[in-house]
Amino acid sequence: MRVALVTESFPPDVNGVAHCALRTAEHLARRGCAPLVIAPAGAARDRAAEGADADAPCPVVRVPSLPLPGYRQVRVALPGRRVATAIASHRADLVHLASPFVIGAHGVTAAGRLGLPAVAVYQTDLGGYARTYLGLGEAAAWHRLRTLHSAADRTLAPSTASAADLERHGIPRVHLWPRGVDAVRFDPTRRDEALRRTLAPGGELLVGYVGRLAPEKRVELLAATARLPGVRLVVVGDGPSDSALRHALPQALFLGRRTGLELARIYASLDLFVHTGPLETFCQTVQEAMASGLPVIAPASGGPLDLVDHGRTGLLVPPGDADALRDAVARLVQDPALRASYGAAGRSAVEGRTWEAVGDLLLGHYEQVLGGVGGAERRNRRSVAA
Repeated sequence: MRVALVTESFPPDVNGVAHCALRTAEHLARRGCAPLVIAPAGAARDRAAEGADADAPCPVVRVPSLPLPGYRQVRVALPGRRVATAIASHRADLVHLASPFVIGAHGVTAAGRLGLPAVAVYQTDLGGYARTYLGLGEAAAWHRLRTLHSAADRTLAPSTASAADLERHGIPRVHLWPRGVDAVRFDPTRRDEALRRTLAPGGELLVGYVGRLAPEKRVELLAATARLPGVRLVVVGDGPSDSALRHALPQALFLGRRTGLELARIYASLDLFVHTGPLETFCQTVQEAMASGLPVIAPASGGPLDLVDHGRTGLLVPPGDADALRDAVARLVQDPALRASYGAAGRSAVEGRTWEAVGDLLLGHYEQVLGGVGGAERRNRRSVAA
């Protein structure tokens, strides 16, 4: 099986789409599926980092792009034939579309012209983003998503909430495909007492947020939490809201972007984890926190509904409710036994969700699409054309 993975983002970008695309490419390569990644090129300052494509698990084709106005960390691929040419040259059997919207549109069009099946992975609540950033355009965003996903042979949703959302907006052939977690990297044994003393010299309990600093994440909701006595709020990540959040959360410690084992050490050194964004289709950072043995507090919406077992691995609170977040944190701050119980249950819940297991589920979806009537017809057309 030869797979062309067309993704809106890929490392050195740090976000859920990029991380999942990398893990998918790694698994396909391990399983002998001959993957090719097609992704937007970064800005000039990122091109040196893109030199690391040489260390990627498969060949990477970069497509010229421009920054998204108002959010320069996001790159938008420019029109052109490079995507179609790359797919055809790779002699792909299947096209995988990671969070398709711009470069994904080129990918699904090329798949149609080449008679190839396409599997679209839904990862970003673009309707919610349009509402958050523009105050309008949600219907237009869903129209585009419906057009792109309807052209694919199958859409994979990461959670039951996102699957229901897709179906409610008229997108057909929706199936569940969750995300994996590296429970070796993210492990409670990485807890570092020296780091804890650095982050909380007064012996405060460490409450952490990890993720992009952007309007849709609603990190400002942690202002009341940051003022709790005996609590030190630690914020890990970067993004367009960095400056505004530093002003809104003067008591918090901002660590910027951290990755790899350094990030794993920070997770494990926290006492509990909070997430604030109501638009998460999955919420990988919640899963990483659980793997790190942390109790989790998150909004009762989107992906966290599948991840957080309320009252067993953490607490779910009403989306957008700063007081509920503060009260949930205060409850766990005051109850070390409950924190330990939730953290242990969370770790146990995610230990089996390896990227290998999740990657094999993805291969099952590929095989079902390739083995269906449409897949057989496409293979016949390719055989006749050859």
